[in-house]
Amino acid sequence: MKSKHMLSNAEIASFSEQVALLFHAGITPTESMRILLEDTDDHFGKDVIQSILDVCEQGESFYKAMSTAEVFPNYVLHMVSLGEASGNLDDVMQSLADYYEHENQINESLRSAISYPLVMILMMLLVIIVLITKVLPIFNQVFVQLGNEMTGLAANMMQLGNILKQYSIGFAAFLVILLITFFYCTKTMHGKELAHRALAHFGPMKSFYRNVAAGRFASGMALALSSGMDTYESLDLVAELVNYQEVHDKIMSCKKSIEDGDNFTESLLKCGIFNNLYSRMVAVGFKSGSMDKVMSRIAAGYDKETDQRIHSIISVLEPTLVIVLSLIVGLILLSVILPLMGIMSSIG
Repeated sequence: MKSKHMLSNAEIASFSEQVALLFHAGITPTESMRILLEDTDDHFGKDVIQSILDVCEQGESFYKAMSTAEVFPNYVLHMVSLGEASGNLDDVMQSLADYYEHENQINESLRSAISYPLVMILMMLLVIIVLITKVLPIFNQVFVQLGNEMTGLAANMMQLGNILKQYSIGFAAFLVILLITFFYCTKTMHGKELAHRALAHFGPMKSFYRNVAAGRFASGMALALSSGMDTYESLDLVAELVNYQEVHDKIMSCKKSIEDGDNFTESLLKCGIFNNLYSRMVAVGFKSGSMDKVMSRIAAGYDKETDQRIHSIISVLEPTLVIVLSLIVGLILLSVILPLMGIMSSIG
């Protein structure tokens, strides 16, 4: 907990985990907040817990106290309200901790999938810039001393290096802007959201983000249904978690289908949130009354697919970028070394 903002997934997971432990031990919300307040060193964390404690001490519900803090998403508040009404608030808090820990892991995986290729590309650019601005001019001096000059690709690359030197201030400013943009998109919540939205519209990444959104839908529905919420009300809440417009629209379509008289299984089949296998699993779960367990299995399936996709993307990108860098550097050096060897052999 750092600055005045809506809590991150990691912060919500940490808070929910600690509260769940205290509630499982039979400690009241008011006393739990006092304990957390003593153990928290962060100023913002103390402010949040103190605001919750103040409301609890007035005899208000834990849901009301958390709402007053204004740092928790609606999904968390609805789940807490439902937990209080059903008398299983400790289980709900533990489920929220597990859910947001899982969300944090997904976001970290996505960040790794985005950050790694960007860092590799940046390193490639730096190597090429050093090569054309520092190394090629040295080779050019050798050519001049031998009464010749560089031609072809090497000459063009050295000319590009001279242009970069001439406009070095502007180029440096451009690199600084790129670095700032990179850190903004990987370190800030708003930046991460913008980056994910941009990548979600990038062709090869569409199916990846669609699977991530479907997994979030399944995970959110599992938590909502296990807490005793009906499917129709769950759809409204989970739609806020998806963060992918295509799947969000399908959830709204599913909701409308239920309003028109279809059951939940038929609505899911019509809107196409899940593939045929997972849709059939939902149908079985609906008949057996174990929808929450089926949704948990589906979420786990999508998680596995997401992890495999991230690993496959990184495993393909790493050698590809290395090969591209090697080819570029090799072509530039060969365009210099081969003519130089020709000159040296003619002199010899």
